[in-house]
Amino acid sequence: MLVRFTKMHGLGNDFMVLDLVTQRVKITPKLVKKLGDRNLGVGFDQLLIVEPPSEPDVDFCYRIFNQDGSEVENCGNGARCFAKFVRDKRLTGKTEVTVQTANGRAVLKIHPDKRVEVDMGAPILAPKDVPFIAEQQRNTYLLDVDVDGCTTSVELSAISMGNPHGVLIVDDVETAPVNTLGPVLETNRCFPAKANIGFMQLISRNEVNLRVFERGVGETMACGTGACAAVVAGTLRGELDMPVTVHLPGGDLEIEWHGEGQSVIMTGPATTVYEGQVFV
Repeated sequence: MLVRFTKMHGLGNDFMVLDLVTQRVKITPKLVKKLGDRNLGVGFDQLLIVEPPSEPDVDFCYRIFNQDGSEVENCGNGARCFAKFVRDKRLTGKTEVTVQTANGRAVLKIHPDKRVEVDMGAPILAPKDVPFIAEQQRNTYLLDVDVDGCTTSVELSAISMGNPHGVLIVDDVETAPVNTLGPVLETNRCFPAKANIGFMQLISRNEVNLRVFERGVGETMACGTGACAAVVAGTLRGELDMPVTVHLPGGDLEIEWHGEGQSVIMTGPATTVYEGQVFV
């Protein structure tokens, strides 16, 4: 079967987007892995699926699959690309779209300058709901982890933005042990569903640098939910004022959050790379 797809990226976090409103494909982990292979397939960090709504007050269902075939709950960079995709493909004429994800709803707004604003919902801080194993909720937690045979004590915040995140503050993201400590923390027993791990450098009260080791993917050029989680973590620690510009390897996002129970608002670009067809 020949299937149409679009290759997109949000600050270098790249996606293959499939319209399953006007065409039909059975999505399996095996197929996702095949398509995600950067040598033998299309290649992507995540596969984004556009499906018809399952509820009357929702515009679309939004599903996300990692390169390894696992389905995940949320992806902020993907949400911006999703909004641009459904407008470009004339699946909707709206500039404000409500989508259903595996973990709730998100509202996507397309600005006149083509940037996309995403209401990411309120961050989840209760450990059992992140999920994170801890006796009580704290702004930071101390973990003893083994890295290359050495025990290291790590202080991090545990936050869910629809998917679990651990956020560390580091002196310099350029020298941070993203690719050694990242996978160790991703699979730490305190994160029973694994986690995305963010390494944040504070530049000022309105500006940070960030690198993210993503669950099931590895380090990517940008992570929207990771940027949101980092700003929440920095705010909880009393280090940040709104709005915050988050500098990621792929570019910048603007994040705003005004306290517990309030939604995190993320604004940034979405880019179409090319259109294609592939046999599945």
